[in-house]
Amino acid sequence: MPQVLAARNAVGVSFFVNGATFATWVARLPEIRHRLDLTNGELGLVLLAGSVASIISLTTAGAVIERRGAADTVRVGLGFSMLGLVGVSLGAVVADSAVAVAGALFVWGLGMGLWDVAMNVEAAGVEHRLERNIMPRFHAMFSLGTVAGAGVGALTARLDVPMLVVFPVAAALFVTAVLTTTGAFLPREIEEVEHAPRGTVLAAWREPRTLLIGFMVLALALTEGAANDWLAIGLVDGYDVAAWMGVAGYAVFVSAMTTGRLLGTGLLDRFGRVATLWGTMALAAAGVLLVVYGEHPVLVVGGIVLWGVGASLGFPVGMSAAADDPRRAPARVSVVSTIGYVAFLTGPPILGFIGDHVGALHALLLISLLLVPAALLVPAARKVEPAAEEPVTGR
Repeated sequence: MPQVLAARNAVGVSFFVNGATFATWVARLPEIRHRLDLTNGELGLVLLAGSVASIISLTTAGAVIERRGAADTVRVGLGFSMLGLVGVSLGAVVADSAVAVAGALFVWGLGMGLWDVAMNVEAAGVEHRLERNIMPRFHAMFSLGTVAGAGVGALTARLDVPMLVVFPVAAALFVTAVLTTTGAFLPREIEEVEHAPRGTVLAAWREPRTLLIGFMVLALALTEGAANDWLAIGLVDGYDVAAWMGVAGYAVFVSAMTTGRLLGTGLLDRFGRVATLWGTMALAAAGVLLVVYGEHPVLVVGGIVLWGVGASLGFPVGMSAAADDPRRAPARVSVVSTIGYVAFLTGPPILGFIGDHVGALHALLLISLLLVPAALLVPAARKVEPAAEEPVTGR
């Protein structure tokens, strides 16, 4: 048990640092846009490089984990991510080139995809051994990491600390934190993935249950991602509030989502995955409706809280469900992650297009609409016992 608890703590560090890595450079996006004199559309194309790279690495991560193990894969992903992080500062400040920044983000995205799948697979292994639904707490650590990274980013930007200082120093701290803790991951010799049947990665793309979980996660990832991209803008445009109030609304959402992930373990242990997901999805749908139609500040803020809590468990529960059979966890988590991340890739432009016609606030209604068919997919996430040792091939 001490070994499992040490692994649990190490995975928590990995999730926290992963979130902080993301938020560190995102906090400097306004400065990057200003330095490179980019329009919003041009900035979107630059950011697309990181998203495309993440999708590429997500699809291959399962095979890498089966070959190298979760700890080594996290380290490889960490290395690429830190090279990309430092590269962003060099591209923006030294090269003064949007192409250079896009190239750095491509490297960053490759690393983040590998890192993301590997830490989720390790988290699922720890969850199995503890026999508790603790995956949401790991994802809460990611949320806390984003809050910490954004806070430090905002402070250093306010103090005019150069990116060329902040990003390399942050990279050094992140590398130290992860490399000193991944050694506590579950030993490779007891990882079930070491004995995964050959061809598991390709076979996972043909498994109905895995695909259904993936499409469920896609809808729930869009529920979360839409708030990241459009909540603050929707509040500003729809209610004509000051920009800082829009940002404050997003802060309420992140806080509510983090709280939901911290409390989600108890709900999942008591009510199971299906009932808990149905309940939280209903909260999210109701929350979005209140945000759009509430008008009164109390109702709108209440809607943001409901939306945040309702969006909190979809992604982590999807990861747990995909990893019910530890031997096939890398392949299935890779598939579900890839499908889910499509929401982060396609969601912003789709909502932006709708917003051009109906306004940013009313475009958010798409979330409530998509949650209806997504609810029909929830039973696919019901806990299943690992399959017997039948052969699995990629043919």
